Amino acid sequence: MSVYKKIDSLRERYYQSARNKDSLLKLISEVEVTEQVYNSNAIENSTLSLEETEKILLHLDLDRYVSEREIFEAKNLARVVTYIDTKAKQQELNLEMILLLHRMLITNISDNIAGRFRKNDEWVRVANHIACDPEQIIGKLEDMFIKYNSSVNESVIKRIAVFHLNFEHIHPFVDGNGRIGRVLNNYLLIREGYVPINIKYIDRTLYYDAFEEFDRNNSSSIMEEIVGKAITNSYHKRLAYLDGMDIITLNEYAKQNNLSHSNLINKAKRQTIEAFLEKGEWKIGNPTSKATRNE
Repeated sequence: MSVYKKIDSLRERYYQSARNKDSLLKLISEVEVTEQVYNSNAIENSTLSLEETEKILLHLDLDRYVSEREIFEAKNLARVVTYIDTKAKQQELNLEMILLLHRMLITNISDNIAGRFRKNDEWVRVANHIACDPEQIIGKLEDMFIKYNSSVNESVIKRIAVFHLNFEHIHPFVDGNGRIGRVLNNYLLIREGYVPINIKYIDRTLYYDAFEEFDRNNSSSIMEEIVGKAITNSYHKRLAYLDGMDIITLNEYAKQNNLSHSNLINKAKRQTIEAFLEKGEWKIGNPTSKATRNE
């Protein structure tokens, strides 16, 4: 089964399993905020661990000194992630919304650039790519939306991948482009009735390879792979909880079923089994446990 058909199948199962379980879905979203914040900030070189990020969001003391900037980066991004979970269902994404989200993200960090695009001589470099002239930003963003909105017949994987690559290629802000770009991915996915994704820090190298491939060949194949696996991972996690399975580690699952743990990890990374990464550990819903409870 192709990843495109697989996601359609998982989406259908998700909607069937999600009936009358709004409170559980809300809990899953709330718990996921910390991981979203940790991974997105870590990709941008934040020194915060997942545990430290969680403590900041729970207003708990840390065991070491952390800069005020990193604290605001965690709190602000958490606010944005939580905000779009509802807002994306209510309002279409446009330039004004992108500016609002950026203001929420950068406030108390760099107020002079919060909520506005680059201007005048504010040039930025992304690896070996120099982003476009500030005067071209709005026109290029409008073209980006036209391309996205006119490709409704294509797979959501390709549409999100191309949108994200184009946004980061434009790099419309002085700072915060990566974090806002990943937020926009989820804004669009939620708006179109899909689950949000979490691009993991451990995939950072492949993620940057995707931008290099796009800059070099105008190809989105690597980013499509990342987005496709991230969507399936997100569905696998939600279905395990929604279907009432016991959530166990892949290591425990391997022991219970006399399987090779390393082989299962490889399958999990390829998303050919219904495993998911949660708090840095591969887990899976155990159908055997569910069946035993229901007898």
